[in-house]
Amino acid sequence: MAQIRDIKSGRGGEQPREPMPRRLAAIVAGDISGYSRLMQIDEEGTHKRVKRLEREVIEPTIKEHHGRLVKTTGDGFIAIFDSPVEAVRASIVIQQNLVGRNTSLPKHHWIEYRIGVNLGDVIIETDDVYGDGVNIATRLEGIAQAGEVYISGGIYEQIKHKLVCGYESLGDRKVKNITDPVRVYRVLPDPAALQQRRNRRERLLLFLLGLALLIIAGGAVWDLLWKPRKSVNQASAPVSSPAEVARSPVAKSPAAPPQPSPSAAPTQQQATPRPETSPAQKQAAPLAPPASPAAPATPPTTQTAASIPEPETISLRGGSFTMGSNEDISEKPVRQVMIKPFAMGKFPVSVKEWNACAAAKACGFTAAGKDDAPVTNVSWSDAKQYVAWLARATRKPYRLPSEAEWEYAARGGTQTRYWWGDQFQPGMVNCKNCSDIPVSDQPAKVGSLKPNPFGLFDMGGSVDQWVEDCWHKNYQGAPADGSAWTENDCSSHVIRSGSWRKDSNYVRSSNRGSYDTNVRYPTHGFRVALSP
Repeated sequence: MAQIRDIKSGRGGEQPREPMPRRLAAIVAGDISGYSRLMQIDEEGTHKRVKRLEREVIEPTIKEHHGRLVKTTGDGFIAIFDSPVEAVRASIVIQQNLVGRNTSLPKHHWIEYRIGVNLGDVIIETDDVYGDGVNIATRLEGIAQAGEVYISGGIYEQIKHKLVCGYESLGDRKVKNITDPVRVYRVLPDPAALQQRRNRRERLLLFLLGLALLIIAGGAVWDLLWKPRKSVNQASAPVSSPAEVARSPVAKSPAAPPQPSPSAAPTQQQATPRPETSPAQKQAAPLAPPASPAAPATPPTTQTAASIPEPETISLRGGSFTMGSNEDISEKPVRQVMIKPFAMGKFPVSVKEWNACAAAKACGFTAAGKDDAPVTNVSWSDAKQYVAWLARATRKPYRLPSEAEWEYAARGGTQTRYWWGDQFQPGMVNCKNCSDIPVSDQPAKVGSLKPNPFGLFDMGGSVDQWVEDCWHKNYQGAPADGSAWTENDCSSHVIRSGSWRKDSNYVRSSNRGSYDTNVRYPTHGFRVALSP
């Protein structure tokens, strides 16, 4: 009894254990779909490819999104993040990188991860993490399809208004060793994808409904027209005995088809009247060769350079300007940059201009919205596809502007915070609470507000605009000749301008940010540049 009192009081005997460190975290669990099959096909090659993916994709992506890779499990990994937004964003980037790497391989050699993301209270050790939060993440990964990201309801509630993706609810799922059902969502990196799925589903339902109505209507017409006629014919026909039927000459000879009366059907001339042709017209008309029965009714339409809605550009003579500012560490050091003459898009690329590329099967999706609004939800890779197609189609050297060219054009020859001065003025740009234009799901049409001194519209606000440069945390070592600062394979690129959903601080001429190269986001667009 004394011993028990000593233990409870902490005097003598075994000291009570300190509680294990716990924290709330976003847990990402991933594993490779069909890993055993891949190992059977090529054990050594698969092992090398998986390790290379861990070094080149998994670890760097987790680190770039402020997460920690806890452990790898041969065919999978577990990571934790402080931010649910960054956890889901990292998961999307990993999946999209793998899509690019699989493109050049036969499908049976593809390495595809299934990823589950959950928010939960976990116990963290140096090289592992424990708790129901981890278990749920691994269960979500287990039910996910290859190449997809599944998230729990807790994650969804945290990111639904922050990371704008498409989210498809899969309902409550009962998962192994977890008492309560888990609300599950599928993440669709392209927000339009969910609507497209819904539209396809609605079209299928409408088709089936229409088919059912057609069958019902057909049955009704049959009843109305066929049954009464059959009844009348049966009622008016004389009843004959079997002997009379056998003696009838009609029964012994085949029935002749009914002959239509001369007045029952019009002649060919009456059915298809032709206009009179004058002798002069007959003489002038060349003899046309007979039409081939295999020829299509209408020739297929092809895009020509004249039919392409080409972005309007403004030529800029170039010159030296002071780039950067001391307002943010990423905008330092302030330095002189020389810009060569070039042309800049007068407006951001519009929905109409983008959809010409989509119609040519050169761009990855058809944009929604009004034709004269800026195209949105564009990744850097999407923007590069567009300028490459435009250059081929028009035979002109279209490209993305460099970051230095963009800032030079945005300043319009000024060195102030905004192109109109150091103090913000309402009504100058389309940003959050910056003008009378209400905030909506799509920015105002291009050119709705005033141009800057170079005659360029929406150089600030409207849509975030991609440039050619890879992201660097500051300008230390940046080129001074106005060229793009690039590397062979950078995972994020520079984005400028701010957007209609961001406040006035983002529309400063020197403001800069970055985003993942292959990830689409609803406020991201771009404008073109043109070399002389």
